[in-house]
Amino acid sequence: MSDVIVAGVGMIPFAKPGASAPYHEMGTEAVKLALADAGLGYDEVEQAYVGYVYGDSTCGQRALYPVGMTGIPIVNVNNNCSTGSTALFMARQMIASGALDCVLAVGFEQMKPGALGSVYTDRPSAFEEFDAAADELIDAPGIPLALRYFGGAGLSHMKKYGTPLDAFAKVRAKASRHAKNNPLALFRKEVTADDVMNDQVIWPGVMTRLMACPPTCGGAAAVLVSERFADKHGIGKQVRITAQAMTTDTPSTFKAGDMMQLVGYDMAKEAASRVYESAGIGPDDLDVVELHDCFAHNELITYEALGLCGEGEAGKFINDGDNTYGGRIVTNPSGGLLSKGHPLGATGLAQCYELTRQLRGTAGATQVEGAKVALQHNLGLGGACVVTLYKRH
Repeated sequence: MSDVIVAGVGMIPFAKPGASAPYHEMGTEAVKLALADAGLGYDEVEQAYVGYVYGDSTCGQRALYPVGMTGIPIVNVNNNCSTGSTALFMARQMIASGALDCVLAVGFEQMKPGALGSVYTDRPSAFEEFDAAADELIDAPGIPLALRYFGGAGLSHMKKYGTPLDAFAKVRAKASRHAKNNPLALFRKEVTADDVMNDQVIWPGVMTRLMACPPTCGGAAAVLVSERFADKHGIGKQVRITAQAMTTDTPSTFKAGDMMQLVGYDMAKEAASRVYESAGIGPDDLDVVELHDCFAHNELITYEALGLCGEGEAGKFINDGDNTYGGRIVTNPSGGLLSKGHPLGATGLAQCYELTRQLRGTAGATQVEGAKVALQHNLGLGGACVVTLYKRH
């Protein structure tokens, strides 16, 4: 498969539940911004992949019809928190295979306050096996499931490697330092590691409130095109997706008896390995990374899954400042999910938005100087993981 060009990206400011426009308006606005960024009309789009988690069928059509009703295929995508990057993965495949020349990927989410929970309670949950495994591994009655999953993964790392709780606090503080420079982020107030440690305890010895990302509403979109289409329409070709991999769970998810595997460590490691091999590079070649920090704990273990540091070395990676400006690899310059917010369907495309701007050199106050190679990691429990490599040409 050939490289795919990111022709245009769009993202609206993320907002708290109850403070946003309705889902379809957020999606419409993100698409208009992406098309304007690409300098294209909707009539040039041949297919669209639309991601959201909380919504009825064909919400994608509801969001796109105000932009145009051209009769194109519109595919609605739901893959939990990796929904946005799954839409991107599908759009990229259509271009890279030569089947199409201009495809749209869009994601949005209109969320409710509070912890995530099941919508359909009259049928078996997709998480039954995951919940059963978590119950066997973690004794944490009263802790909401999402917190138990990712807090449990962090606890596993703490037990294996002696990782201190304040390592997660330092990750959260770093996120806030980055987000203060991002006008699209939900939380732009800078906090210190001490602030995080002294915040409301939601799992003693494992997690404070600030270590978890907030429910968020928002929308983001990307227009992908082929090289021949870009040449024909005079579109800049400087940002390309050069490798991408999507993985789902393997038997190790359950058989390892480890919360880190239950939340996708092996999925991320395998996806990253495929991407590095396909692109002929390694993690040392990366300049900037946007990764799935739904909890500070997941950011820390993902450093190791992506090979940004060795296994058991995440604490040192953090203490040495290698995850921020002036260090080895700037992670989540946008502020990540922890500070930017996490509207499930939009997250993967918001990551694409940030990395595209980084490689264009137009990221403003969040700019990573001289960024040429970028990696995106987006994870959904249940499960799916998408890792995408971008290069500046």
